[in-house]
Amino acid sequence: MPGTDNVSLRQLRYFVAAAETGRFSMAATRAHVSQSAITNAVLLLEQELGVRLFDRKPHGVALTADGQRFYHRTRGILDSLADCLREQHLPALQLAGPLRVGASYTLLGYFLPPLLARFRDQYPAVEIDLADMHRHAIEDEVESGRLDMGVVILSNLPERERFGHHVLVRSRRQLWMAADHPLLGKDNAALSDIAAYPYIQVTVDESEESTRRYWEARGVQPHIAFRTSSMEALRGLIAHGFGVSILSDMVYRHWSLEGKKIEARPILDVVPDMEVGLIWHRDRPLGQPGEAFRQFLIRTSGG
Repeated sequence: MPGTDNVSLRQLRYFVAAAETGRFSMAATRAHVSQSAITNAVLLLEQELGVRLFDRKPHGVALTADGQRFYHRTRGILDSLADCLREQHLPALQLAGPLRVGASYTLLGYFLPPLLARFRDQYPAVEIDLADMHRHAIEDEVESGRLDMGVVILSNLPERERFGHHVLVRSRRQLWMAADHPLLGKDNAALSDIAAYPYIQVTVDESEESTRRYWEARGVQPHIAFRTSSMEALRGLIAHGFGVSILSDMVYRHWSLEGKKIEARPILDVVPDMEVGLIWHRDRPLGQPGEAFRQFLIRTSGG
């Protein structure tokens, strides 16, 4: 049985940095330490736990199934600790009242739930009214005052200056493919390389439009074989070798529902990050619950 005395918070932070960047070198840069410090921390954790946390690849690392489970638990521990430390430096506000927030499919599924849970723990008397909406509807509702704010993919907003706004997260886009795909043999595939293979296009949250922009910028067109609004269907198709896709790290998972591996690799061409952020009415002040939520998301996202 592993003992907690043999595991440090520093090791957990280094492990999380490696899990979230996919490369020990990038984790070292993020944590401001040497790459050997990251490598040693991960090795000690693996020895203590008695499991392999990462698969080592030629161009990085990928979480194993055990590593994925450990990452989610560890991320929760570090987030809870950060919240406890922040609370010691914040005034004790007994906020109450409604908070009306609109968010789209991707952000409701892959970004907001753990943050909402942490906000609820800090402000249990705030009544969160969460609406699942398309971006255009969120903009209309924020402008009309029926929503306090929206959590949206800001990189899809053509005129973000219409609103008060703040970028919370920039999520890198990478190439997803099956574990035995020929493109795994290339250091970095260009869009022209990817265009030679069937492409699976996800259709939610204006993904088709954002995909079209960066492909057209390089003068290349993908060979779209399938379109789907289901992320699980997309993962299954990719894992079974029906095609590839380019998607953000925010929605990446290493496994399909059937337990088949999905690999992700950087792309040679410049593909813009997906920007996630907040919008609110420029000229209407937020109430106390809304302002508390805005500041909470900015702090916890590091935005």
